[in-house]
Amino acid sequence: MRDESTRRWAGEVPIYGTALALFAVCAVLLASRGIALDAEPALANAWLYLVAIIAWISVDAALHLARRRPGEPIAALHRRYAGPAAAKRWLAGTPLLALCVLLMPFFSKMKAAIPLFNDYAWDGAFIVWDRAIFFGHDAWQVLQPLFGYPPITAALAVLYHAWFLLLYFGCLYFAFATIDPAIRRRFFLTYVLAWSVIGGGAATLLASVGPCFVGPLLGDSSFDAQMAYLRAADAQVPVMTLSVQEMLLEWHLADANGLGSGITAMPSMHVAIAFLFWLAARRVSRTAGRWLLAFFLAIWIGSVHLAYHYAVDGLVSVVLVAILWRASALIFHWWDGRLAASAARIQPILRTKTVPAE
Repeated sequence: MRDESTRRWAGEVPIYGTALALFAVCAVLLASRGIALDAEPALANAWLYLVAIIAWISVDAALHLARRRPGEPIAALHRRYAGPAAAKRWLAGTPLLALCVLLMPFFSKMKAAIPLFNDYAWDGAFIVWDRAIFFGHDAWQVLQPLFGYPPITAALAVLYHAWFLLLYFGCLYFAFATIDPAIRRRFFLTYVLAWSVIGGGAATLLASVGPCFVGPLLGDSSFDAQMAYLRAADAQVPVMTLSVQEMLLEWHLADANGLGSGITAMPSMHVAIAFLFWLAARRVSRTAGRWLLAFFLAIWIGSVHLAYHYAVDGLVSVVLVAILWRASALIFHWWDGRLAASAARIQPILRTKTVPAE
């Protein structure tokens, strides 16, 4: 078991090395602004992953028993979740789980600290870019005839919140499921780079608050009509995102930097992560790929319709994730070559030591 897990971990070294290096950079940058790291957000995130694991096992166990109808249910569940094969999967995937537990708290800290590194100065440019793409109109105005109905708006808001399930159930699947290791490795390396390069670096360089916040934070009335529609829709059918936007604004004004805090529009991490899941899932299952493609498109549309993002936020996210996805393949091609060369050097030495002298 240890040898099998060790081989898997050796193949995943670029993921852990990249994550540790980026964590170190984040810690230094935060310390330079007087922000100390604390364990509370990581513990909160660990609790969420524990809840996700319990929910996942509960649903899977119910489906397994319903399909197989074993004569000894307890023994069957023990083999499925605590037997030798299951123990191998749990052990092998634990480092990736630990990585996911730590990643979001670091990202939240960096997201909340953006104003300490750069001013929110890009919204005007992104408004102009959107209007250039949509022939003088804001993107939400173009979408409004199709999606500007309270039930549709409320449904998009639910899907926008359902995106968080990808971070927990989706990452658990890629960490522990029996899938092609190449897909797993590319997914997690791109996942780490997406949160760091896109959600951290690019978001800081291109600091912007997004349509829902340009009014209260920047005094720009460009999207007052959109926010008026969302509030009117909420009066008919609850639009979940409005209360979250109010909470984020309160946290921002209070300088809160806990799990999930911070304001940033460009690039859109909702779009970036949804696109990444589609890129990876379509290589595992055609059916899952189709569903996640539809989900990705709904998230991109929702990000604009719900006033979180400009259309160009999602466009930049897609381009950057595509680049990182390709880069991850090149990194693992190089790393696997290094491992193969190292094994080739060691093998003759092992044969020499194990063959008796004549």
